[in-house]
Amino acid sequence: MEYQARLMEYKFHFMAAITVTVVMASLVYAAPRILDILAFFWPLFASTAAFLAMAITFGGFQQFSDEVTGEGIMDYVAGRPEDSYKYY
Repeated sequence: MEYQARLMEYKFHFMAAITVTVVMASLVYAAPRILDILAFFWPLFASTAAFLAMAITFGGFQQFSDEVTGEGIMDYVAGRPEDSYKYY
């Protein structure tokens, strides 16, 4: 009897765990296979790969500079008036 009373304290936990398990199992069962997803989206993947290859080939990689980019606009937004005349 002690065990049954102790288990009844956790009846909502058990129901939630069973519900989550049933939902996850049904999603796994009903979900499409990964090859079906790849077969559907292969034109998108191929065109994205081709675009990235062309962008890297013709544009190259961005070279990093020593100066901090956006420092002037950050000063303007922060309200430092000593440089604000440059942005009008």
